[in-house]
Amino acid sequence: MSPEGDALDLARQAKMELALKEAQAIPSGQAAFAEIVQAHQAMVFSIAWRYLQDHSLAEDMAQEVFLELYQSLAGIKSAAHLTYWLRRVAVHRCIDLGRRRKHRREQALEETPEPVHEQPEADPFLTVNVQSSLATLTERQRMMVVLRYQEGLGPAEIAEVMNVPVNTVKSNLHRSLEELRKKLSRKLGEVRYAIL
Repeated sequence: MSPEGDALDLARQAKMELALKEAQAIPSGQAAFAEIVQAHQAMVFSIAWRYLQDHSLAEDMAQEVFLELYQSLAGIKSAAHLTYWLRRVAVHRCIDLGRRRKHRREQALEETPEPVHEQPEADPFLTVNVQSSLATLTERQRMMVVLRYQEGLGPAEIAEVMNVPVNTVKSNLHRSLEELRKKLSRKLGEVRYAIL
């Protein structure tokens, strides 16, 4: 990372530390808490949406995470601890909600909103197959795949957030990818033969 990037990260962290201290001082902390929410809501919502695949459920879950943060604010020690805490709570809430839901909500492709920003053209058939294959993984494996490949966390960060050893994360990711590879190659093979 460049020196300018390091300076920006340090400035952001210092700003978050100040907002955290202000938010913990209950009478004057509402504006500071709003700043904390604004700085982290995209991360929490992203974890929830990518895991749950339901916009309204992800919004509700993110709101619950921030409500829990407000109630637990006194226990947060630093900006780094705040980010760790938010990821950990979001991950565990998603897994719990996924276990409670008997079947996942499906949305017709026509009802899916257009993305806000430009993305490279993706093969819709492949995307649907990847999502359906991902849904067959266990709750824990699916969350590890989401955190690794959609949220960009490393194995050590995932291990910390999910409270498991790093080698468990690595082996689960390896097994999950092998399982996904087999399922996708089987599905794509079926389509190839159906076309011919």
